[in-house]
Amino acid sequence: MKKRKNTKIVLLVILFFLLIGFLLPESMVIPVQNATKDSWNHKTFWAHPWGRSVVHAGIDIFASKGQPVISATHGIVLFKGILKKGGNVLIILGPKWRLHYYAHLNEFRTGILKIVSQGDIIATVGKTGNAINTPAHLHYSIVTIFPYPWRWDKDKRGWLKMLFLDPGKKLLKNLKN
Repeated sequence: MKKRKNTKIVLLVILFFLLIGFLLPESMVIPVQNATKDSWNHKTFWAHPWGRSVVHAGIDIFASKGQPVISATHGIVLFKGILKKGGNVLIILGPKWRLHYYAHLNEFRTGILKIVSQGDIIATVGKTGNAINTPAHLHYSIVTIFPYPWRWDKDKRGWLKMLFLDPGKKLLKNLKN
C-alpha cells in the first residue's frame, strides 16, 4: 500500500514539473546582437536539398565573426561542445520544453547547466563545423521535445516537421508584439 502511494506522489511531482515547463511564458529575441529581421533569408527554413544536411531545419543569421550571440529566451544550457556539422554548439532548454540550438559558434561565453536569461551573451558568431567555407553566421533551430503530430506531411522528411519549429516565424511574431 505504501509503495503505491509513493508511486502516485512521484508521478504527481513529474506531472507538476512537466506542466510548469508548458506554462512558462515564451518570448524571444533575435539571437544575434544588433541583428534585424533582414539578417536572415526567411525562405531557408525547411529548404532542401541543403548540402549534406538534406533539409535545412533552422535559419542562418548572418553577422560578422565575433558578433555576440545572445540567448533568444531564458533557459538552462544542456549542451556545450563540438558536433561534426554544427561545429561549436550550444543547446538551451527553454519554455514549452523546446530546445534552442545555436551552431557554428566562434567561442563560448557560458557553461553547461548555467541558467541564462533572454538577452544574455552566450557565445560569438563563427564559421565552425560545416560552415568553414561560408560567411560567418549563427545557425539557429528550435526543436520541441514533445512532437506535434499534426505537422507531419508528405514533404521530404515531413515527419521531422513534428519536431522542428520555424524560428524565423517565432522571432517575427515576437517582433510584432
